[in-house]
Amino acid sequence: MMRILAIFRSEMLILRRNRWIFMATLIMLAFALALSFAGSAPTGTLGVDMLTVSVASMTTLSVYLAPLLALMMGFDAISGDRDRGSLALLLTYPAGRGEILAGKFLAHVVALSIAMGIGFGAAGAIAAWFGGAGAESLVALFRLVLTSILLGAAFLVLGYAISAFAGSTTAAAGLSAGLWLVFVVLFDLALLGAVVMDGDGTFTQSLFPWVMVANPADAFRLWNIAASESVALTSGMAGAAANLPAWAAPLSLLAWPLVGFALARAAFRKVEP
Repeated sequence: MMRILAIFRSEMLILRRNRWIFMATLIMLAFALALSFAGSAPTGTLGVDMLTVSVASMTTLSVYLAPLLALMMGFDAISGDRDRGSLALLLTYPAGRGEILAGKFLAHVVALSIAMGIGFGAAGAIAAWFGGAGAESLVALFRLVLTSILLGAAFLVLGYAISAFAGSTTAAAGLSAGLWLVFVVLFDLALLGAVVMDGDGTFTQSLFPWVMVANPADAFRLWNIAASESVALTSGMAGAAANLPAWAAPLSLLAWPLVGFALARAAFRKVEP
């Protein structure tokens, strides 16, 4: 544990030096505030408070932004050290490769937690101040922050796996961009095409919800929607959430960081300094 904490402290110093925490927090706060106020128009029509509508808007934002920020932090975690020549020195320390990854992961998760907590928390507080907030909307906001951190953690470890697998930082950056595009954009488009082709067949009726929840980005979205009727109403995805058991989305989102870390550790073992 002490070795993991030593790596964690080193990574936190690097994040602070590179202004990563500040920039990530600023990005989250700016987008969350913009979406909260831009998306508050349906408040009176739907009969819900402004914070509920803001949470629905910020859920959509987090699906795109949390994976992107996580991959930007994680894509050079190994390949960057190797290109800079610091990986050989790092591997001489009395810490295993799994412990090195764990220390990096802990630091990056803390950075994402600060960005998500301040960004979404401040936007939610302002929305509640101007448009009111009920107990359910406050719970939904807390759940949004927590699940956004889990979503970021899933893509962090996937970024580590790519960083270990790629031959250089440039290649890792390209692969990370492709990974984000596949999971966040192309996956849903492919599912939509499959549903259109299948009509009311077996895939649409039985397999579609389970294939959808296998994607961490969609699992995040469904978890937040299924847990709140008001958010489901404002998001328009109540039907998809209703076709799955309540445990499906949480299980998928909790499992991805574990699976991704195992993949990253296996790939890191094959990396030569």
